[in-house]
Amino acid sequence: MTTEAAILWQPGERERTRSAMARYRDWLEAQGYGSFGDYQALHRWSISHPEDFWASLWTYTGVIASRPWEAVMTHPEMPGTRWFTGARLNFAENLLRHALQGETTEQAVVEITESREPVRLDRATLLGQVAALQAGLRELGVTAGDRVAAVVGNTHEALVGMLATTGLGAIWSSASPDFGVEAILDRFGQIEPKVLLAANGYRYNGKAFDRSEANRILADRLPGLERVIHIPLLPGAEPPGDDRFLSWPEILKAHAGASPVFEQLPPDHPVYILYSSGTTGLPKCIVHGAAGMLLNHSKELLLHADIGPGDRFMYFTTTGWMMWNWLASGLLTGACLVLFDGSPGYPDLDRLWDLLEQERVTHFGTSAKYLGQCRKQDLEPGRGHDLSSLRAVFSTGSPLLPEDFDWVYQQVGQDLMLSSISGGTDICGCFVGGCPLLPVRRGEIQCPMLGVDVRAYTPDGQDAGQERGELVCLQPFPAMPVSFWNDPDGSRYRKAYFSTFDGVWAHGDFIQFTAHGGAVIHGRSDATLNPGGVRIGTAEIYRQVETVAEIADSLVVGRPHPDGDVEVVLLVVLSPGEALTPELVQTLRTRIRTKASPRHVPAQIVDVPQIPYTRSGKKVELAVARMLQGQGRQENRDALANPESLDQIASALGI
Repeated sequence: MTTEAAILWQPGERERTRSAMARYRDWLEAQGYGSFGDYQALHRWSISHPEDFWASLWTYTGVIASRPWEAVMTHPEMPGTRWFTGARLNFAENLLRHALQGETTEQAVVEITESREPVRLDRATLLGQVAALQAGLRELGVTAGDRVAAVVGNTHEALVGMLATTGLGAIWSSASPDFGVEAILDRFGQIEPKVLLAANGYRYNGKAFDRSEANRILADRLPGLERVIHIPLLPGAEPPGDDRFLSWPEILKAHAGASPVFEQLPPDHPVYILYSSGTTGLPKCIVHGAAGMLLNHSKELLLHADIGPGDRFMYFTTTGWMMWNWLASGLLTGACLVLFDGSPGYPDLDRLWDLLEQERVTHFGTSAKYLGQCRKQDLEPGRGHDLSSLRAVFSTGSPLLPEDFDWVYQQVGQDLMLSSISGGTDICGCFVGGCPLLPVRRGEIQCPMLGVDVRAYTPDGQDAGQERGELVCLQPFPAMPVSFWNDPDGSRYRKAYFSTFDGVWAHGDFIQFTAHGGAVIHGRSDATLNPGGVRIGTAEIYRQVETVAEIADSLVVGRPHPDGDVEVVLLVVLSPGEALTPELVQTLRTRIRTKASPRHVPAQIVDVPQIPYTRSGKKVELAVARMLQGQGRQENRDALANPESLDQIASALGI
């Protein structure tokens, strides 16, 4: 990447003077914080004066709190920083601020799914459903600190469930219904939810998927579970005749007219539990706090994404991806959320573009893979659709190819802020992303986000400047996890982010910063798989493959695809006397699809003599991944118990 990347879009008069970022800049200057000639100056101030920055954001975005904070930041060394100590607030109350302030008739949510007719909720109706579900949850004994989990699609029930849960001070965690039972148990089994919200099924790509049996198994096997609230999304799939199962419609009907509850809690009180990919075992349970999510999402959605009242915000996501949590926070901006649950390719790839036109979407988010697929199929959505309302397109999940930047501006629209954004589940937000004050350059992310001091580091902990390096963050910020679940001494937390460089957050991405302040992500620096822009863990596949009698051992790695995506490659060691027949390949793929998810299914399954291990008995995924990335056999072979295995794998894969 050079400094000569072509500029594809320049901010216009509106962005330069009336965008939320411009208004915030002007407000800062009026308040006496300083004068900021450009975004780079504003960013430098935000990381050199972190207490002033985060305090100003609290005030500017209008955080609702029943008690003010006493100190913005205590213990500034990472990890362990605490934010806004002394304050009391509620996450859901802040997201529902527009309804609570009397703006009740505006549309809050539009839901389009393959499973039923569209659902449209104004703010008053949304608030009423939240209050009714809260009353039902309180009858079931849900209080602050309890966990409420959900297996539900990107429907209004997920949004209502999250708001009701966090309003009570309970902790929300969700999974997509295309996850298999074992993958869900790997997650929810660790946090022991008191109540599970479960859709009875869903439709995807024109096909119906009944989850009734899966829900019965979860009810039997989830430790600590007391009740399941059955959501009748799929007609004909009925709840079991079981006292543990309650009806969502009946709960809302029984408690219609209830008043909402917003427990006032400390800023670091947990609101979300999200999950790592599970590469080396069970997924890590990442706990996010109220103030961190509220402030960081306010910054990213209000300022960087420039979403506000009157806008219509859609992100193609599932409830198992952190982008759902990001989308849900769009409520605080005053925008209407447009939810879509279904296949983006059914009946064809025009489906989402049809929806953007139909719902007059102003801000649209999707995966880089989807945009690449549209390009490869020569779609011209800007010609066949009225997309005049569209102002911004967000892309994440994997790096957006320069050719896809070209395609968006040639075939979608020329006056768009194309924001390639990158962060992760670890922070439920972004390190680098878009800004309405900056140009969009071909193949580049526009800038580091306000308040995050990100750099590229060499392996020995030096600033890499404009060379590729490990993405690190040198200062604390509120969206860092407050903890990992079941990690009382914080050792797993420290190992995950602070074991590479002492006192510095190491994120696991390779990044390159450009001379004009942009960024390019070159992929993960660990063995996490990312097919279709969705991070998945190898351990989730191992747990399915290695219980098959014909398989003695296995290794899962990602192979870069020319279109920028990643293919899952499964290497298997067969049990004595077995052969990798087409029937066995189909068995493996079917098992992985049904017990993990369709995204876990490998593109290629290859038999090899043995799997590489370290001398301490750990599988060596990264060495094979590097070979597939064209980096050669760079592993320290002395660290391997069987270094000849790398040569055998290279031969089997033809590299």
